[in-house]
Amino acid sequence: MAKLLYGMLTSLDGYTEDGQGQFGWGAPEDEEVHSYVNELASPVGTYLYGRRIYETMVYWETAPAIPDQPQFVLDWARQWQTAEKIVYSRSFAEPRGARTRIEREFDPDAVRRLKASAKQDIIVAGPELAAQAVRAGLVDEFQMIVCPVIVVGGKRFFPDDIRLDLELTEVRSFGNGVVVLRYSVRR
Repeated sequence: MAKLLYGMLTSLDGYTEDGQGQFGWGAPEDEEVHSYVNELASPVGTYLYGRRIYETMVYWETAPAIPDQPQFVLDWARQWQTAEKIVYSRSFAEPRGARTRIEREFDPDAVRRLKASAKQDIIVAGPELAAQAVRAGLVDEFQMIVCPVIVVGGKRFFPDDIRLDLELTEVRSFGNGVVVLRYSVRR
C-alpha cells in the first residue's frame, strides 16, 4: 500500500503562498536543497494537483530543453516527467503535459483505492486540495520545506479545522536556512 504524502514549500509562519498569491520566495534554487527535494520525491509515482499548482509545475515538461540546466534540475525534471499526474479541476479543459489526467471532483474513495493499488507513494500538493485529503484522513505524512521568510498571510499549509497527532520522523537543515520537517500521522 502506498503512502499519501502532503509536501510543499512553506514560510516560517506556515503559508504556502503570500497574500498576493506569490510563492516564488520558496523556490529551492539552492543545489543542496533541490537535490534533497529530488531525493525526498524519488519514491513518488503519482502527483495529485489542483489546477493552479499544476499550471506551475507543468514547466518541468520542457525544462530540460533550456540550455545549461544544472544536473540536479535535469534530474528533477526527469523524475517529474515519469510520474503520473492527476489534476483536480472543474474548469481545466485538458492536460498540457504527458502522463496527466483530469478529474472534476476530489473523491476520497478513489484516492483510497489508488493508495491501495499503487506501487509507489503519492503526493498531494496545493493547500486547498491537500485540505480535502487531510480532512478525509488520507494523508500519512507531512513534508514541510520551511523557508526562512515570514509572509504574514495568504494560504496556510494546514487547514484551520483539523487536529492531528503527529510524530516527528526527520529534521534536516540546510546552509541557506531552509529546514525540512517530516511528520507521520499517528493512527
